[in-house]
Formats: sequence, C-alpha cells, structure tokens
Amino acid sequence: MNIQDYQQARLSRDPRFDGIFFTAVKTTGIFCRPVCPAFPPKEENVEYFETASEALVSGYRPCLRCRPESAPFSPAWSGTETTVKRALSIIHQNGFNGLKLSELAEKLGITDRYLRKLFEQQLGVSPKTYVQHQQILFAKSLLHQTHLPINQIAYACGFNNVRRFNDAFKRITTKTPSEIKKLQVSDAPIRLQMNYQPPFNWQHWHDFSEFRLMDGIETLGNSSYGRTFHWRTETGEYIKGWFNAVHRPDKQGFNVSINIDDAKYLYPVSQKIRQVFDLNANVELIKTQILKTGFPEHSIQPGIRIPSCWNSFEAGIRAILGQQISVKAATTLLNTLVKHLGDKEEIKTGEDSKTRYWFPTAKQVADSDLVFMKIPEARKATLITLAKWCAENPNGPVEDWLALKGIGPWTVEYAQMRGEANTDIWLDSDLGVQKALDIFPEIDADQAKPWRSYLTFNMWGML
Repeated sequence: MNIQDYQQARLSRDPRFDGIFFTAVKTTGIFCRPVCPAFPPKEENVEYFETASEALVSGYRPCLRCRPESAPFSPAWSGTETTVKRALSIIHQNGFNGLKLSELAEKLGITDRYLRKLFEQQLGVSPKTYVQHQQILFAKSLLHQTHLPINQIAYACGFNNVRRFNDAFKRITTKTPSEIKKLQVSDAPIRLQMNYQPPFNWQHWHDFSEFRLMDGIETLGNSSYGRTFHWRTETGEYIKGWFNAVHRPDKQGFNVSINIDDAKYLYPVSQKIRQVFDLNANVELIKTQILKTGFPEHSIQPGIRIPSCWNSFEAGIRAILGQQISVKAATTLLNTLVKHLGDKEEIKTGEDSKTRYWFPTAKQVADSDLVFMKIPEARKATLITLAKWCAENPNGPVEDWLALKGIGPWTVEYAQMRGEANTDIWLDSDLGVQKALDIFPEIDADQAKPWRSYLTFNMWGML
C-alpha cells in the first residue's frame, strides 16, 4: 500500500483495512485503527504503521475509543510465506507461557541473532518486545471487556506477579491497569469481541459446519456457534473449557463467551477460537489472488472462511472416517466415537438436563480397540495408529503422518487445511474439486498461492 491508499482507507473508515495498518496522530501521541470513529486528523499530523508494535515502540499509546488491541491480526505482508510469519504463528498459538527466544529460533531452524534481525527488519521491533506488546494489548482488551480481577488478568497475560504487570503496562500505555478497568469484578463469564475484516460469509460457514456437527460437543444457531474443547498444557495435562460465539455483522465481529478451567491459557485459546472462524483472513487480498487463476469472478463466494477443527488430530479423525462415504455417514461415525470415548458431564437446565461431551484425546482413542465402531478393521487400525502417533508426538508436524500405514496425501492435506489452518492447500485429488475442474479446466491453481485453500473451498461451493 502507498500513502494515498492509507489516506483513502483512513478517511473512509474502510473496515476492509482494519488490522492491515494503524494511524498515529503526532499531536496527541495516540494511535488508532483505520475505523476509529474520532474526527479524522489532518494528514500532516498522521503517521502510518503496519503493526501495533511499531506504533508502540515509536512512543504512541493506544486509542481508548477504537481500541487497537481489538483489530484483526492481518498485516498487509502476512500473505507471504516468511520465517517471521511462522514465528508469529508459534507465538500466537503458544501464548506467553514460557516460550524462550532460543526455543523459538530452534523451531524455525535459525539462530537467535538471525531471528532478531528478521523481526527488526519486518516488524521494527525485537521478538521479546513484540511478545511484551502482545501481552499488554491482550491485557488492555481484558481490562476493557471482562469482569476479571487485575491479578487474574496479569496471570492470563503471562506475568508472574501484579507488580511486574503494572510496571510494564504503565510503561507502554502510560496508564495503570486500574485507570483502564471500568467493569466491576464478578464471576460473570469471560466475554470478548473478536473482530474481522468484512465481508464474512456466515451462511457458508454455518452450512458447512451444520452437516458436520458433533452432538454434545458443538451447538449451532442461526447466528451462533459454540463447542467444548481441551487444551494441552506444557506439562502434558489437559484442561477443559467451552465457548459460544454470536455473529455480529453490524460490528464486524463475534461476541464470544469463554469458560476455561485455567485463565493462564486464555490467550492461546482465544487465538484458537479466532482460527476456528478464520477471523484473520484478508479477504480482499485472497480474492485478488484467486482471480489470477482464471476462476470467474461471478463464481467466487465473497467472504468465504475456512472452518477449522479444534486441532489436527480431530481433523485427521474426521478425514479417516470420511474416506469413501458421505458426509452424513462420516458424521454419524464421528458421533459414535465421541459418545463412547469422550469425557462427558451432565448439565442441569431447570427441570431438564443434557450431556456435554468433549472430543476424545489421542490417548483415549489409542487405548481403545474401537470394537463399537462399525467400520472395516483396517480403518480401525489406521485410527489407532494415528492416535498413538499423536499421543507420542503432540506437537509433531502433520506431514509426518504420511509414514503411517493407511494415511495418504488427501488425509494429510485435509488435516493441514482444517487442523493447522494452512491457507495453501490445493486438494486437486478430491473428487469434488475434480468435478469443478471439469467445468473450468483452464484454472491455474498455482496462481492462487499462498491462498489455495480458499480456491479449494470455492471449488467445493460450485457443487
């Protein structure tokens, strides 16, 4: 983007650019989202930044009206496959619970020094500074939106004590947490607004999920979706939780209620929820890339998002059960698996009660003979093999599944797309995609890189 693009988007308050850049006002020392409702300042008083961290490190403090911490995370350069993009993905997936710079560099296969250099070049800040900015921005979001006490907010943002939290918060925002917090402390559910860049094709997301819904785990309404979840801690234990999200297209976002056993993991869980709805997608950039393939513009479904499973293991189980049968039959098998192996609890609602389930962990599936599943023995063996591998390699890459008996490229690619939120999966071996290619054989899928997952979904949408 050039200065003219920034200026036009700022003056029109175009929500499609929310999260792509931030505007800072030199006369006030405040930085804002491009959708800020405040009266626009003169251009000579404005400075532009691609990330909130760049604005913070330049001495600007976040606006209290538009709250930059609520902007969707999709900077203009995130479409490229870069080491920094992979680093940011790891940071946001793991949260603030003890990830060291040396460990991050090792995961990326580079040195600490080179990692710092890349962050400075592309983000204008060091990895350590970036993480601290994310901590403070998330804390600001919790202070504005939740009834949590300040000590729990500090804990949820990765601070071991309130004093360190207070010092860091004031140093970066120039205000204390107490000056920001307005809601009284109570036991009310944690509620957060999660924004996106419009459009969001809720009907597509809703219809895709409806045919694959897991009874007792997921709930789906006309404008809402919720589910239970496990979260694996750094010690290998699992905590439980659930969330419910209500779509608010008028706010370009979702109102999300979260219940979680340990607030320490609130940040990575909130990022996972964003992944479930694919809220960080830059839909205009994706559409532009898909058009380069020769895919007709009138056939593109505006605002398509990739509905994610909670994790790769769940996506892998879905893929294996769905081989050579209908979606309906696969969902029936999936519900059978959940009913027999998933944790459950009875929920009282007045005089009625219902059973809430959790998707079984890899160990729970690995320890079962699956005798209750009416599927071929070879498929049972594949499920158990995958479960054992995932139990022993909880953070192992999905591409390594190819070495497992019974698992082929389609299963791996499906799990990468819906489990890892990989944006560049082209399922050209899929029967539905092949049928769509019969209609438009001239499509050059490589032109859609790195957004071929969205091309795949658009192809499915034609059937």
